[in-house]
Amino acid sequence: MAVPKRKTSRSRTRHRRARWKGVEPALVPVVVDGESVQVPPRLARAVREGRIDPR
Repeated sequence: MAVPKRKTSRSRTRHRRARWKGVEPALVPVVVDGESVQVPPRLARAVREGRIDPR
C-alpha cells in the first residue's frame, strides 16, 4: 500500500474535496405491465424479469 512521504495541507485537501460532485444515475425507460418506468440501467433487467418492484 502506498504511504505518503509528506502531510497534505488542509487547504489542498479541502480544495480537492470541494471540487467533487455527485452525479445522479442515468435512467432508462422500461415497460412493465404496459406502463413505462424509469430505472437505472443496472436494474433494468431485474425489473423486466419481475424480480424487483419498480415502485
